[in-house]
Amino acid sequence: MDIHPAIVKTPHLAPPLALRWATEAATEAFAQRLARQPGLDNAFIALHGDLGAGKTTLVRHLLRTLGVQGRVKSPTYAVVEPYELPGLNIWHFDFYRFGDAREWEDAGFRDIFASPGLKLAEWPEKAAQVLPVIDLDITLSALPDGARHVALVAHTPTGAGLLYGQERGGAAA
Repeated sequence: MDIHPAIVKTPHLAPPLALRWATEAATEAFAQRLARQPGLDNAFIALHGDLGAGKTTLVRHLLRTLGVQGRVKSPTYAVVEPYELPGLNIWHFDFYRFGDAREWEDAGFRDIFASPGLKLAEWPEKAAQVLPVIDLDITLSALPDGARHVALVAHTPTGAGLLYGQERGGAAA
């Protein structure tokens, strides 16, 4: 199972779950199951994978399922894109260009992570020294046939609940 090296250094609360998404429809189905999980509204989910692995695609499907309207874009240059829904705040981070821990304080990220809401972070390893504990790590790997290999690792009770919900909801499509 391909698991991002940064994940191996943190404890797991449940055995990792490996999935195979043959199509984008499988990615969407996963996002729909994830959106129904209790605890998602206050989770921190980290997304790992090479460029083009499908991290932003997964986030788009998740945000659409949760009710976000309008354009869902990658926050590569802005670092964070906030979304506000009735009863739910969501922050989509992309730390690809993150280079200085001072940016964390200057941008107010400590306050964001201390507040209630869903936090989704692409390239979390670039900000690992300042990030709080990740609830659920999702590593995406593109396969030669266009499918995706997906590894899920829970690090907190919230993450274990999200992971367990995926196991019950069907692993692959």
